[in-house]
Amino acid sequence: MIKYALTCEHGCEFEGWFGASADFDDQAARGLLECPTCASRAVRKQIMAPRVSGTKKRGEAAVQGGKRQMMMEAMAQVRRHVEDNFDYVGDTFAKEARAIHEGTSEEHGIYGEATPSEVKSLVEDGVPVAALPPAPPKKGEVN
Repeated sequence: MIKYALTCEHGCEFEGWFGASADFDDQAARGLLECPTCASRAVRKQIMAPRVSGTKKRGEAAVQGGKRQMMMEAMAQVRRHVEDNFDYVGDTFAKEARAIHEGTSEEHGIYGEATPSEVKSLVEDGVPVAALPPAPPKKGEVN
């Protein structure tokens, strides 16, 4: 059985089940298809993504775990990029970021530490700052 998402000329959307893909074409050509909402006979298939079954079924937990892993890898790449390309300024981050923003220090990428109140003050003053993703746990620190 094949399930198609269908639509009529008036925009009604519905599903249709067919024994084979050729059955839809045959029934449409013979005028046997009809919209269940408005009775229009101008019915066509909607664009659909194919539903492909694999050899292994993945549960929702596996899908969510894969998404989480992908997100963690992306965050690790962002952190690595910052560490490789920006200057580490330690706990003087707020002072340096403000100086760069005000033009009293040369513009360059920096990262470091700041207290929550320092970050709040920077944001309130329009200084563009963002939290750096946390470092991934070391292999020995993970269960």
